[in-house]
Amino acid sequence: MDTQKIAWSGRLISVQPRIRLTRSFDQRQHTYQGYVLGIEGKCGEETGEFLIAVGKSAREKYRFQAGMVVSGFSVPVADQRLETAGFYKTSGIKIVKSAEEVPSEGPPLLGVPPELEAYRERGHRRLDARTYAAKCIACIWGCRMPVEIIVDHWIPSQKRYRFETFCYGPKSCLLYKAGPTRKVPGRRGMTWEEEDWVDEEATGHRVADE
Repeated sequence: MDTQKIAWSGRLISVQPRIRLTRSFDQRQHTYQGYVLGIEGKCGEETGEFLIAVGKSAREKYRFQAGMVVSGFSVPVADQRLETAGFYKTSGIKIVKSAEEVPSEGPPLLGVPPELEAYRERGHRRLDARTYAAKCIACIWGCRMPVEIIVDHWIPSQKRYRFETFCYGPKSCLLYKAGPTRKVPGRRGMTWEEEDWVDEEATGHRVADE
């Protein structure tokens, strides 16, 4: 039976990429799904802040940015290990009011986020979770990803889940803090540590202000 969609509306306070990360020891793969809208308003009977997932094409059609007033309908996420948003399968989107604010030159950087391909091309650096929550949660270059870890390919049921935060923004950003390295569990109790050189390699094609 289909889950009934819930009506929501409110002011956009953030727009960030919706990217899922799959890890298998020293290997990683990204799935670029769309965008996550941070909404301050009403969702169903609740009032507060909500995260709404939308697809890739919605960004091109509606040009979301902080300051807009938006409404739509979404379904509660079935598996919260696989989404940072609380709601997805969004439809019936309407722009109630356009953004009035001039996009910030940042940081944090606001405005309309780029296409998902731009995030893939830029590459990311790990971002300290506390720094993300305190300073980067509204920035178009910040991203909190659901992570599925394949511990042992020979035992498919051995998977772990967590969330990791990343920065796709300029390498010169004064707010940036890497935080501790990430450790990935593997089969037979092994652990792989994702050290600084991984980030350096992923973003080495960019200069400091890119």
